[in-house]
Amino acid sequence: MLYLAEVQKQKQLMSVKTDLKLLACQRGESWSAVPGEEIIPAPPDEANKYGEGALVLVDLSGNRQVQRINPGRDLVPILQNFSRLQEKYKNKEEEIEQWKESLTYQAQELNRREMEIQARQEQLEQMEGEFERFEQQRQEIDSSREEAERLREEIDRNRQELEGAWAHLRGEQERVKQMEAEYQPKTAIDDDQAHRIQDLLNRMYEAIASPQAVQEQLNLAFEIFGQQQADLDKHWQQLEQQRSSAQVLQDRVDSQGNNLQNRWQQWEQDRETLAQARSKLTVQHKDLELKQEQAQKLSLQLRTQEDLLQQVQRMAAMSSDVKIGQKIDVEALEKISLPELQTIVQSQKQELEKAKRFLSDQEEELELQRQTIAELQQKIRQAGDYDRPPLQAELADEQDRYQILEDSVVGSRRTVREREEIFSQHQRVLRRRQGMPETDVQDNQKIDLGPVLTQLESSRQQLAEELQKLERDIEQMRLNIQQAQSMIDHQTQEQVNQRQELQTSEQNLLSQRALVAETWGRLKLYEEMLQPVQDKLNELRQRLEAIAGMLGQIQESGDYQHHAIAEMRKIFFNIMPSHLQQQLVAS
Repeated sequence: MLYLAEVQKQKQLMSVKTDLKLLACQRGESWSAVPGEEIIPAPPDEANKYGEGALVLVDLSGNRQVQRINPGRDLVPILQNFSRLQEKYKNKEEEIEQWKESLTYQAQELNRREMEIQARQEQLEQMEGEFERFEQQRQEIDSSREEAERLREEIDRNRQELEGAWAHLRGEQERVKQMEAEYQPKTAIDDDQAHRIQDLLNRMYEAIASPQAVQEQLNLAFEIFGQQQADLDKHWQQLEQQRSSAQVLQDRVDSQGNNLQNRWQQWEQDRETLAQARSKLTVQHKDLELKQEQAQKLSLQLRTQEDLLQQVQRMAAMSSDVKIGQKIDVEALEKISLPELQTIVQSQKQELEKAKRFLSDQEEELELQRQTIAELQQKIRQAGDYDRPPLQAELADEQDRYQILEDSVVGSRRTVREREEIFSQHQRVLRRRQGMPETDVQDNQKIDLGPVLTQLESSRQQLAEELQKLERDIEQMRLNIQQAQSMIDHQTQEQVNQRQELQTSEQNLLSQRALVAETWGRLKLYEEMLQPVQDKLNELRQRLEAIAGMLGQIQESGDYQHHAIAEMRKIFFNIMPSHLQQQLVAS
């Protein structure tokens, strides 16, 4: 079985004991921690291969014996696999979060839909109640229509009877005229004829139809019609109010649609502007890469120039056939006094000896540093794996010190050479003024590298200035790119947020449009339910008005009949015997 273990070392009297502390155990594709502290001894041949605290993979047999130890680098595939699993798990968590957000949004949408459905059910129930009331009103209208039909039939029947009575009256009038013409010479009629005529006139008067009962029923029908029309007018008023509210909602939804369309257009323009900014940023990145490549080339040239300058300086410092000092003003030295010149030469000699002593001390220190490095290298070759890392770190520090000392020694050597050349030139002038022969004739045969060093230093300085300027330009370009990138990232995030907000607004707008369409459909259904009822009421009103007109005609006809009978009674009274007139007056 494979275990992850930590190497532990304990120093004993004459040796070092190496143990393995088991940390985790592999079971299939997963790892689990080892409970407690389980330590097993490491094999002697493997003990010195690993340092204190090193992580290794240990393969143990069934009796807890070490079969094989693998170095810690074999952990890399396991850690990589763990990293992939962790990344995969992270992606799964992100997907789960996205699903949670989606399910939350869907749940909210379902709740909103459920509330809308409940509201619509309540509206439908209300409409069903109103429809039931309409049905009741329709039944009342039908009953009123039936009652009006019955009244109309009764009026027709009364009118027919009245017409028959009127025809009978006209016949009796004709008979009365005949009788009047027949009995014109007579002064009176007998009692039997008078009673017969009186009975006939009474029956004729009683036969005249009275429309009072029909008028009462008609008034009641008009009252019922007025109540139903008032109720229906309320519904029409509610319909108009709901239509006005629906129109306001429609206007608001249209305004929101236009506003959303304008916002989408603005979002598209912002996206194009952002794309242009990204293109400009890409161009800036290309320019920055070119500048960086140019800076790398200048840096390489500068390092090459510095290396060449250092090599020339080393060569000038190490070689005695080379002059690197600057020429002195011989004419000025010729003009000063001889004691003053001797003083200058003596001072230069002391400074030269001081510089040589300092150089000698540096060279001794450099030699000691070289010996220290050699000793450390020997220790590293002999040290074990546990002691080697700190020795290597110490060696790196000592090598850095050696490089610094070597550069300082090179500079000191150049300074000594320059001082030697200046001292030599002053000494030659002094000896010449003292009348001594010139003994140092080799200076004229030395190669003067001063101009070369000056030119190299000037070229290096120019390259350094160009490199600094280019680096400042690169830094400014990098700063501009960072600002542009930050602005683009901010605008990109704003674009994403605006897109989500616009999509949400678009979903809300679609829901509102569906609600408006449903409202208009409900209003249309409401109107379709009200219009037939209104049509029937209008038809009933026309019939009732027609019946009222017929009653007016009947009333007028009845009044005319009453007037005719009254005239006939007046005529009959004149031709009656006197004793019958007295009886009639007395009665």
